[in-house]
Amino acid sequence: MKTIKLFAAAAATLLLFASCNSNKDPKVDVQLPSKSTVDSVSYLVGINFGYFIKANGFGENLNLREIKKGMLDFINAKGDMHSEEFNDQFKIHPNEMNRLFDAYITTLREYTGAVNKAKGDAFLAGKFGEAGVEKSESGLLYKIIEEGNEVRAEGKDTVWVNYTGTLIDGTQFDSNAESGEPVRMFIDRVVPGFGEGLQLVGEGGKIDLFIPADLGYGERGQGKIEPNSTLIFNVEITKIGKFVEEEADAKKK
Repeated sequence: MKTIKLFAAAAATLLLFASCNSNKDPKVDVQLPSKSTVDSVSYLVGINFGYFIKANGFGENLNLREIKKGMLDFINAKGDMHSEEFNDQFKIHPNEMNRLFDAYITTLREYTGAVNKAKGDAFLAGKFGEAGVEKSESGLLYKIIEEGNEVRAEGKDTVWVNYTGTLIDGTQFDSNAESGEPVRMFIDRVVPGFGEGLQLVGEGGKIDLFIPADLGYGERGQGKIEPNSTLIFNVEITKIGKFVEEEADAKKK
């Protein structure tokens, strides 16, 4: 794991600096790094640890006192840090790292998913009571802004859309507004709720979609989208390309 290596590199750097500051070193002509350099490197080591914490999804509630204790325990440990005896000096054996990390992150994700599910259910319940909002058999909520023409997407059709995707707290996670060009999508290759919603209006149609987690990215989440997040899409369908089985077979050949 890349971040584990970065973590180990930072620890090795701290160990190196600790050894360089030993009062037992003989006097030599070469000078140690200046205080400003030590401060700068110290700050960057902190960033390295911060990256490790954030990139691995450890959350914001880690015990900083225990982090400091672990760092000092490692720095003050004796012997070859690649030996088994070196690892025996810590109150938790480093071989437990991946197991404990995985269990911790899994628990955080499960908690986050449960909270998002509860918030999403409450949001959808309130949204369903709003004027113009309808609910499909699958549980998708939608509001048709403009019907569009009689050409509707279905099955494996291709659609060109302008869209913006947000979470229920207003956080935007995706949009094509910056490019200004419609995005091509395949009905059968998007999350179920989005694919279903694209079939509810025709070319030129506009629709708001309120997608429950099980019709979106579910428990796994995706990028900025946390597990069990309810998704909101504002969509305009600019063009629909009908899927023709014969043409698809010809292209394969």
